[in-house]
Amino acid sequence: MIASLRELGMALRSGALSPVEHVTETLDRLAADQHNAVITLDAERAVTQAKELAEELARGEWRGPLHGVAVGVKDLFDVAGLPTRAGSNVLADAPPATADAPVVARLRAAGAVVVAKLHTHEFAYGPTGDAAATGPALNPHDRTRITGGSSSGSAAAIAAGHLPLALGTDTGASVRTPAALCGVVGLKPAFGTLSTDGVFPLSETCDHVGVLAADVHAAGVAWDVLSRPDGTGGGIQAPGVSGVRVGVLVDDYWRAFDPALTSAVDAAVETLRARGASVVEVSTPMIDELAATYPVIVGAEAYATHATWLAERPEGYQDVTRERLLHYAEQPAREYVDALRTRRRLAAAMREAVGDVDVLVLPTTRLRATPLGVADVDVDGRNVLVRAQLLALTLPFNLTRWPAVSVPGDVPDGGLPAGVQIVGVKLEERGVLRVAAALARD
Repeated sequence: MIASLRELGMALRSGALSPVEHVTETLDRLAADQHNAVITLDAERAVTQAKELAEELARGEWRGPLHGVAVGVKDLFDVAGLPTRAGSNVLADAPPATADAPVVARLRAAGAVVVAKLHTHEFAYGPTGDAAATGPALNPHDRTRITGGSSSGSAAAIAAGHLPLALGTDTGASVRTPAALCGVVGLKPAFGTLSTDGVFPLSETCDHVGVLAADVHAAGVAWDVLSRPDGTGGGIQAPGVSGVRVGVLVDDYWRAFDPALTSAVDAAVETLRARGASVVEVSTPMIDELAATYPVIVGAEAYATHATWLAERPEGYQDVTRERLLHYAEQPAREYVDALRTRRRLAAAMREAVGDVDVLVLPTTRLRATPLGVADVDVDGRNVLVRAQLLALTLPFNLTRWPAVSVPGDVPDGGLPAGVQIVGVKLEERGVLRVAAALARD
């Protein structure tokens, strides 16, 4: 199991551990991974970069807390010299990328060593992580269960102890849901704060670049590095939530189906209250109508991206992906435009409805990790679609475009991980991470 990023960074800077040793050990772990998390290892270049970073340290040069740290990248991001296949046979013959995506380049500039491209649900179009050309990713807590998606490999590699952090993307759930199901931290920043250039698109309206990490501190370091013009970073500030106004959503829409998830959120709210936060109930009567715009917008934009390939090489897609994309082939343009307009109107209405709260605290998902290949499960005597329940509580914040983070909650039954979601209303990313740190067990 890898050390925390805090401990790892201290060991690298002090010389107790060399970047070469760390990177080599990480490559060995990834090569032996049993969760189908790894798509491509960039071993030769990673070791070369680790040697260069070790030489810098020997000269007294230090780029910051990611200096010499091995990181992974979801196979939706361009990494110079490696193909971007996005989990699909459609891109089986994709040429190597000619340049790093800007967020990948920023990690490298901060001293991080990109060691691997990681599993993604095909074209990021799914929250389960079990539909890809290379097969399903497997949850490190129970390999018969899903990781969540679409940043499936990033979450699995961290939960398995291979990496302290990795890049992911989040269009409706794809950082926070796998983080919740795998028991790690997943940060979706506010829309537009991180560049999506060099990242294969799903929906330009809802796509966000995000970070998955082993703990809140690592997520804070990554956020600092990725968001600051100088590329420096030092982690989040000390926890403290005195005076923070926490909103608890009371509409039935926000209810989790798994009692353990409700218990985890209740415990998180009580912890924040005990540490000085005030708690108020919040109602969002527009939420069902707002949420209904999501599949229309994302479906139309995804189909527009894939229309030519669907006509020319439909066999390259996984069946479930092809069927979902083709569902929107005949959608009238008017419905798409109406959905865009409705999103703007109701996102503003939701902001007004939540009032003067700083953050919202709620479950990340309605379910914990379900068995592989199971499309629906029984909840109180009725079948519910797994995919919909893994999206429902996260997608509204891609529509409002607010920052959100999923952190592991306390699980009273000692079973599979449960995610607690903290959403910034008045607080930005560092503030959301500060609230998360008050709940952290790291």
